[in-house]
Amino acid sequence: MMRKALGMAAVLALAGMANAPVQAQSVAGPYLAGRHAAVNSDYSEAARYYAQALARDSQNVELMESAALSYLSLGEVERALPLARVLEAKKQRSQVARMLLTAGHAQVEDYKAILSSEDDSSGIGPWVDGLVKAWALMGTGDVRAAMAAFDTLSKEAGMQGFVMYHKALALASVGDFEGAEKIFGDQVAGAAGQTRRGVMAHAEILAQLDRHNDALQVIEASFGGSTDPELDVLIAALNAKEAVPFSHVRGAKSGIAEVFFTFAAVLKSEAAGDYYVLLYTRLARYLRPDHVDALLLTANLLEGLGQQDLAIEEYKDVPADSPTYHAAELGRADALRRSGKADQAIEVLEQLARSHGDLAVVHSTLGDVLRGQDDFKGAIAAYDRAIERVSDTARLRWVLLYSRGIAYERMGDEAASEADFRAALAINPEQPQVLNYLGYSMVEQQRNLDEALDMIERAVAASPDSGYIVDSLGWVFYRLGRYDEAVGQMERAVELIPIDPVVNDHLGDVYWAVGRFREAEFQWSRALSFIDEDDTDTEADPDRIRRKLEVGLDVVLEEEGAPPLKVANDI
Repeated sequence: MMRKALGMAAVLALAGMANAPVQAQSVAGPYLAGRHAAVNSDYSEAARYYAQALARDSQNVELMESAALSYLSLGEVERALPLARVLEAKKQRSQVARMLLTAGHAQVEDYKAILSSEDDSSGIGPWVDGLVKAWALMGTGDVRAAMAAFDTLSKEAGMQGFVMYHKALALASVGDFEGAEKIFGDQVAGAAGQTRRGVMAHAEILAQLDRHNDALQVIEASFGGSTDPELDVLIAALNAKEAVPFSHVRGAKSGIAEVFFTFAAVLKSEAAGDYYVLLYTRLARYLRPDHVDALLLTANLLEGLGQQDLAIEEYKDVPADSPTYHAAELGRADALRRSGKADQAIEVLEQLARSHGDLAVVHSTLGDVLRGQDDFKGAIAAYDRAIERVSDTARLRWVLLYSRGIAYERMGDEAASEADFRAALAINPEQPQVLNYLGYSMVEQQRNLDEALDMIERAVAASPDSGYIVDSLGWVFYRLGRYDEAVGQMERAVELIPIDPVVNDHLGDVYWAVGRFREAEFQWSRALSFIDEDDTDTEADPDRIRRKLEVGLDVVLEEEGAPPLKVANDI
C-alpha cells in the first residue's frame, strides 16, 4: 500500500538527497552541508544551508526541492510554498511540490485549483489525490459529486475502509448524521473507524442523533475502563445527555487535513519511515493547527528522528486547558529525558502530578524517570501513588508492581522486591519479564534455585528470542552446576545480544567451568571491550573481569570466598 499511496521512497528521496551535482564552486559547500544536515534529520540546519546555496544559484531546481522539503519538515509550510510554486512554473514533476501546493490551495479554500490539477501525473499519489478531490468537491458545495467520488474510490482494492471512513466524516460535516452512522453501524469504515479518533467521531455522530447510550456503549466496547481526560470529558457529556458537537471535521479544509493525518497513520503502521510520515503530519497541522492527534504524532516522530528540541517545542503547543494536555506533557518529559535533561523532565512531571494527580500514568512515569536517575526512594513513592490510583483488576497494576519491585531490589530490600514481583505474577502469571527478573534475582542470591529455574524456563518459553532471558536460563544452569547445559544457552544469548558485556562475561565463566579456558579468556576480553566506563548501572565489573584474565575464575572465586566450581565437571 505504501508504494501506491505515494511512491515516497523513490521520489521524496530525490528531494532530500538530490544526486545532481551543483556546478558552481561557491554552491558546493552549503549544498553538501545541507545534504549532511538533512541525512542527520537536522532540518533547521538543512534549510539554512540550502537557502545559502539557493542565494548563489537561484535557478537550481534540485536545491529548490531540497529546501522546500527541509522547510516542510520543520513545519514552515509558508516558507516552502514559494519554492513549490516556482517548481510548478518550471514544470518540474515533484511530489513534495504537489503536496505543498495542494495544502496551500486548501488553506485559502481554493478548491477549484485543487480540482483543476486532479489529473496531473505529478500528483501526490492516486489514493491521496482521490480523497483530496472528494473533499474539494465538498468544498465547492457539490455534495452529490463528492459522494460519487468517494464511492468510486472505495472500489479500489484495499481502500474501502479508509474511503468510507472519510465519506462518513463528510456526511457528518454537512449534517447528514444518519448517513454517517449507517457507515459506522454497518462496520464498513474499516480499521480507520476502529482507531481512537474514529471511535470518538462515531460517538459524536451518535450523540447528534440523541443516541447517547449507544455512544457510551461504543466507547465502552472500544476502551473499557482505559480512559483519559479527553475521553472522560466526552463520557461525562454523554452521561449528562448534553449537546455534544461534531468536532472531528468541520468542513472541507479540515477534511483534507484529515486525509493527510489518515495517511500519516497508515504509513506509520506500515513502518514507512518516520521522515516520510512527518511530511503528512506537518501538512495536517498546517491546515488544522488544533489537530492535537497530528501534533502528538508529529512530536513522537521527531523524537524518533532524534530531534528532541523540535519535539519539545511541538508538545508545548498544547494549551494547559486542553483535555490532551497531560499527554503532551508526558511526551515533553520523555523528550527532555532523551535529550539528557532528566532534571527538567522530573520538574515537568512533578508539576503535572500537581495538576493531574488523579492520573496513575503521571505518577508511574515520574517513578520511571526517578528510577533511571537512581532515586529509588523517590521512585517507590511515585509508584505508591500510581498503585493507589488503579483498581486491583486493572491491567496496568502488574506493570506498576513490577516497576516498584525493581526499585526495591535496587535499594537492597529483597523482601519487598520479591513481594511485588509475586503480586505482579498473581495478576499476570506468565509475564516473561517478571518471571525472569524474580528468577534471576533468586539465582544471584543463591536461593530457591529450582523455583528460579522453573520461572526462567517459563520466561524463555514465552519470549524465546530475548537474549537477556536466555542468558538468565544459562546462568541458572551455571549456578546449579549444570555447566554443559549452560553452554548452549549462553552461546544462544550471545547470538541474540552479541555486544552486551554481562552476557559475554557470563559466557566466559561458563566456558571456564567446562574447561574451555582460551575461549573463556576471549569472551572476558570481549566483555571488557563492551563496557562503558561511565555506565554505573551494569553488572559487568571491569576490575573483576581483568582479575579473571590474570589468574582465572577459580582463583577469583577463592579470593571472594565463593564456593568453588563443582568438581563433578572434572576441571
